[in-house]
Amino acid sequence: MKGNITRRDFLNGTQVAIGGSFFMPSQNLFGTSSFSLPNDYYPPALTGLRGSHDGSWEVMHSKVLGKQWKKSKYEEKYDLVIVGAGISGLSSAYHYKKTHPQAKILLIDNHDDFGGHAKRNEFEVNGETRIGYGGTEAIDTPSSYSQEAKSLIKEIGIDVEKFYEAYDQSLYSSLGLGKGILFDSNSFSEERLVTGYNKVPWKEFAEKTPMTQKAKDDLVRIWTEKKDYLPILSDEEKYELLKNLSYYDFLKDYVKVDQQILEIFRRWGMSFWCVGIDEVPCTLIQNYDGGMPGLDYTLKRSGYRGDEPYIFHFPDGNASVARLLVRALIPGSVPGSSMEDVVLAKVNYSLLDGDSTTKIRLNSTVVDVSHTNNSSAVDITYVRKHDVHTIRADKCILACYNSAIPYLCSELPKKQVDGLKYNVKIPLTYTKVMIPSWKVFADLGLDFVYYTDAFYKQVELAYPVSIGEYKFNKSPDGSMVLHMCHSHHSKDIKGPDQWREGRRRLLSTPFSVFEGHVKDQLDSALGGGGFDSDRDISAITVNRWPHGYSYSNDLIWEPDWENEESKPWVIGRQQYGRISIANSDAGASADTNSAITHGIRAAQEALSI
Repeated sequence: MKGNITRRDFLNGTQVAIGGSFFMPSQNLFGTSSFSLPNDYYPPALTGLRGSHDGSWEVMHSKVLGKQWKKSKYEEKYDLVIVGAGISGLSSAYHYKKTHPQAKILLIDNHDDFGGHAKRNEFEVNGETRIGYGGTEAIDTPSSYSQEAKSLIKEIGIDVEKFYEAYDQSLYSSLGLGKGILFDSNSFSEERLVTGYNKVPWKEFAEKTPMTQKAKDDLVRIWTEKKDYLPILSDEEKYELLKNLSYYDFLKDYVKVDQQILEIFRRWGMSFWCVGIDEVPCTLIQNYDGGMPGLDYTLKRSGYRGDEPYIFHFPDGNASVARLLVRALIPGSVPGSSMEDVVLAKVNYSLLDGDSTTKIRLNSTVVDVSHTNNSSAVDITYVRKHDVHTIRADKCILACYNSAIPYLCSELPKKQVDGLKYNVKIPLTYTKVMIPSWKVFADLGLDFVYYTDAFYKQVELAYPVSIGEYKFNKSPDGSMVLHMCHSHHSKDIKGPDQWREGRRRLLSTPFSVFEGHVKDQLDSALGGGGFDSDRDISAITVNRWPHGYSYSNDLIWEPDWENEESKPWVIGRQQYGRISIANSDAGASADTNSAITHGIRAAQEALSI
């Protein structure tokens, strides 16, 4: 691997000057009194290892391993305490506040920033601000949102129609850019970058690849042949077969492609499902990435985006959604009044846990949630800066991971605990790479590179979004935030066990390893265009999410549940006394619609008490 880009490089500004306050978890982050934060506190500007950053997960892991903290006499009393300040928790607070404007609400979060997976990465390069998303990236398919979620989005000031103007859908294609594949040397005759995927004629593309002639012929065949590979079956019979058949087995047994074709597509959907195509059913994958070869003439597509494009992005992804919710909850904390000005707004973190009736307390890990002896209230115990605190609430909403809830709330019945534990969170990493110019991509004709077998599955240019005063650099001579995605893949471990293994690996991987893979992979893909990672990388932010995507209930191993009530996540999210459960986990769906919808449902439950 190439030499490290050190933290000193970033802090001293030798490559990029980053604004805000710099600190490590061991430093004093909390101000000198109470729970206030310093005026220059600004986590979005931090580089290095972010996401579930050091200092955010250790207490909870100690809890899982059996550590106990003595519950103290409660120090504060609230109408509602929400554990988790992600989009679901913020949505709960927003909905509750609509009914009870004067309610005293506290949101507690173990991270140093609000938003949960909706994380903002911010860079200062050559005197201009560049913004990227560190997690949740889009208001995906807003037409399919629940009515509750649609209403909330609108109420906080988001007009999704404005993204049609904000997102430049033709920019990259107008420059002749497209997708390339970097073939690895283990599965193919050599490592080689081939451009023009799905842009040039398939025969032309195939001939440039380091594949065998048989594999080249098969690649052309599966993309150009209009063939039904299940001709004797009815549509209903096809669906029943394909919903239980992996795409890998379909290509191998029915389309009968060469093994090298299987190696091309094996990790194709890793950034989406975080498993190989041997665990994704054909009925699910056929709608992915604009369509997958071999399926379109076998089974008609249904349930895909159709006429609604994938364009509903703020520059920081759904971190702006979280910011708009905080703006509505805590006056003055996020300056401005519109979806346009929120993008460049500087959050005043010192106001989050201030005098407002709604407070957000960061860097605080809840370790116990339990009803009082007479069940008239709920006591919440948390650890902050090694100190233990207890607060009391009339009601509590757990807007945290399903997997954490049984360890926080020991009162829950076994059936509910089993339901909560069923949903195994999916680990993944979103790495942002700041480069001073993206001319090398333009010169090579690329906006996306897929790696057939590498640590990072892909590198791609940022979504070309300009909102308000924030302008995307449309000139290749300008700076760019690259997106790289990693999710651990194992050919030998299947089902949720591979996610557990991936989580263990992710938490034990230091920043230097992520950095090394970034540099090696960018040099491999772009070196032919003159890219040099030692010279051309300004900053790296690694958004590590050991508990990333919510459990996906549509993969090959998932059983057919008898009814909605029998699904484990439905059993797990039931109200228990004065405690309600939110988060996207409650809907077994890794999207913002689920987070908002179940946040509002939990608030409605709390309001009913």
